[in-house]
Amino acid sequence: MRNNVSSDTEQPFLSHLLELRDRLLRAVLVVLVVFLALFPFGNDIYHFIAQPLMAVLPDGTSMIATQVASPFLTPFKLSLVAAVFLAMPYLLYQLWGFIAPGLYQHEKRLAMPLLASSVLLFYVGVAFAYFVVFPLVFRFLTGMAPEGVAVMTDISHYLDFVLTLFFAFGFAFEIPIATILLVWMGMTTPEKLSGKRPYVIVGAFVIGMLLTPPDIISQTLLALPMWVLFEAGIVFSRFFVRNRDEQDEEENEEDNLTGTAAGASVATPPVHAENTEEDFKPLSDEEMEAELDRLEAELDAEEASWHQEPDMEDVVDRKLQRINRLREDMDFDAARKLLYEVLVEGNDEQVVVAKNILSQLDD
Repeated sequence: MRNNVSSDTEQPFLSHLLELRDRLLRAVLVVLVVFLALFPFGNDIYHFIAQPLMAVLPDGTSMIATQVASPFLTPFKLSLVAAVFLAMPYLLYQLWGFIAPGLYQHEKRLAMPLLASSVLLFYVGVAFAYFVVFPLVFRFLTGMAPEGVAVMTDISHYLDFVLTLFFAFGFAFEIPIATILLVWMGMTTPEKLSGKRPYVIVGAFVIGMLLTPPDIISQTLLALPMWVLFEAGIVFSRFFVRNRDEQDEEENEEDNLTGTAAGASVATPPVHAENTEEDFKPLSDEEMEAELDRLEAELDAEEASWHQEPDMEDVVDRKLQRINRLREDMDFDAARKLLYEVLVEGNDEQVVVAKNILSQLDD
């Protein structure tokens, strides 16, 4: 019994590991392909990123490279980050495909819009930093240079600086999603969040001070959107709580109706006209004993069917049949999941069939 229990618990775990490995390899492959496509244009991408600073540099000055390998490593690093940035929707899709089978239907309906909104808000935050924050910040910083000091920024330091601001504004724009998730998990309520508004405003300016350069412009440009997005998160979380309460009420009403119908069926069994006291005829001792033997035999047969273990080959064959139906329905992710289980549970012939199907799916 111990071996059977351990094998039953290990098989799903191994199938999950195989699926996770497969999805990670696909994600890395996509990032690598996008990186190879962007690397020849690394210098052009860096020129685009550096345009907000180049536009406000004094005449006769330019950016410099203080390290020997900086002209090569800086565009290389930027191309890799840009590849991850552009492939983010596909990476999140792989993450969604891995965790979606473990979610309930109502959780899927909520998680998918939140996932798409989080990607969109991150891109909006990055665009806000590039088109709004960078021109103001760089104009302020270059204008504050002491007299006689030439502003000539190192290209690697500039890249680190703008990437920090990109991710700071990108994650700051995720505040509405974080607010809705906190309310969804029951950790807080919109009313409690509204009561914490003064602390949130102070915290937004503190975060802006820590994540941005030491100037009031960039700090304010990060703190104000964080506050506005926090208010937007409270508004959307109120709609979410209202919809969830309505859904819970509908489910409770359905449960009550089901329970009432079940109780009525138990409390008031149907009465047939022929089952009256006048038509009742008691069984003899022989008939009673025969009826009890029959009921006991049926009970023994039912218990035996409970303890009978299914044939593993038949189970795997049924999984292979289901895999073929999933392939016809173009549901390749579910088919792969079952194929990984067949690789662990099946015999030699079944494993060969599963490997052939996997190779066809990969092609």
